[in-house]
Amino acid sequence: MATEVLVPTLGESITEATVGEWLKQPGDAVAADEPIASLETDKVSVEVPSPVAGVMGQHAVKVGDTVEVGALIATIESGDGAPAKSAAPQPAVTESPAPAAASSPAPAQGDAAAALSPSVRRAVLEHGVDPSTVKGTGKDGRLTKEDVAAAASTKPATAPEPQAAPAAAPAPASGGRKEERVKMTRLRQTIAKRLKEAQNTAAMLTTFNDVDMTAVIEARAKYKDLFEKKHGVRLGFMGFFVKAATMALKDIPSVNASVEGDEIVYHDYADISVAVSAPNGLVVPVIRDAQDLSVAGIEKTIGDFGRRAKDGTLKMDEMKGGTFTISNGGVFGSLMSTPIINPPQSAVLGLHRIEERPVVRDGLVVVRPMMYLALSYDHRLIDGREAVTFLVALKNAIEDPTRILIDL
Repeated sequence: MATEVLVPTLGESITEATVGEWLKQPGDAVAADEPIASLETDKVSVEVPSPVAGVMGQHAVKVGDTVEVGALIATIESGDGAPAKSAAPQPAVTESPAPAAASSPAPAQGDAAAALSPSVRRAVLEHGVDPSTVKGTGKDGRLTKEDVAAAASTKPATAPEPQAAPAAAPAPASGGRKEERVKMTRLRQTIAKRLKEAQNTAAMLTTFNDVDMTAVIEARAKYKDLFEKKHGVRLGFMGFFVKAATMALKDIPSVNASVEGDEIVYHDYADISVAVSAPNGLVVPVIRDAQDLSVAGIEKTIGDFGRRAKDGTLKMDEMKGGTFTISNGGVFGSLMSTPIINPPQSAVLGLHRIEERPVVRDGLVVVRPMMYLALSYDHRLIDGREAVTFLVALKNAIEDPTRILIDL
C-alpha cells in the first residue's frame, strides 16, 4: 500500500514552493523521517521528510515545478528497498557520469545520508564524489561544500578525461558564441521583487563617511587569541559594528523605525539583519535583541548564521522581522556602494573593504587603515541631519572602542 507524501506547511504567509532537488529516486530505500526532496521557498530551502519507512515510489512532480502546501509530490511504497540498495553502486562508474550523479547519494544510507545538507548533496552530485570517502570538517564531523570541492580537486587526473573529450568536440563544429538560459530560483525572484519594490516605494538617499579602523584592528590583534579561547569563536569586525550600531540606533530612533501606512512605528529594540551569502543568493537572518548581546554573543550568532546559510539549514523564522540591516560588501573587495533598503526597514548600513590611505592627523599626513561607510535611508522618515548624526556616532564608537564599553 502506498503512502502519499504531501508538501508540508512552509511557514506563515508562504503557500507554495519550487521543487529544487529530489534526494531519493524511485526504488531507493527510505527510512522514516529521512529527507526525500528539497523545496525552495521565497526565503530558504526546506527538506521534505518521508512519513514512513519503505521504498521511494514515483515522483508526482519534476524539479523546477511549483507546488502548493498540501499538494501530492510523491508516494512511498511498502518494502525494504533491498534491490535498490544492491543496484545503487553499479551506475557510479566513471564511464557514465550522468547516472553516477543521480545515484551517488544512495549508498550513503541511514545517519550518513540524513547528515548531508541540501547544498552538500548538490555539490556531491555536481562533482561526482562519493561522500562516504570524504572526511568532514564541519560540526560533529559533517561534510561541507568545501570538503566536497577539495575532494573533487584531489581526484586522480584520469577521472576528468572522459568528460573533457566530449566537451572539446562540439567547439569546432559550432564556431560561435554560446548562451545558456537558466530559470531564476524562487529565492532570486523574491530578492529581485523586494529590491525593486524598495526602490519604487522608499525615497532612498545614501550618505557616506569613512572610519579609521586602527583602534579596532589593534584591539582585535591584541585579544583575538584570548577571545577565541574563552568564547570558542573568532573575533571579527562585525561584532564591533553591530554593537556600535545598536548604540547609535538608540540615539537616533528614527533610523530604527519603519513606515506603515500613515504611521511611523518606533522600536525599542534592535533586531539587526545581517546579509549572509548562501549558495542560491543573499539571505538576511536576524540577530534578535542585539542591544542586549555582548560582542562575543553577536560573533557567535553571526558565525552560526554563516555556517547554516552555506548548508541551507537556516529556518524561515530566523529571516523574519529585523529593524535595521548591515551588509558587508568589503569581504568581497567592494570599496564603495549604495546598498538598497530591506523593506519595511528604513535604513541599511554598508561596510566596505579596509584600505590604507593617507589622512591628516594633528597636521601631519599619515597612512591609516580606512573604511568607507554608506547609509542608505528612506528620506520620507529620516532627515539628512539624522542620517549623518547616526553615521558620526557609529564612526566615533569604532574609532574609540572604549565608547562601546562605557555606552557613550
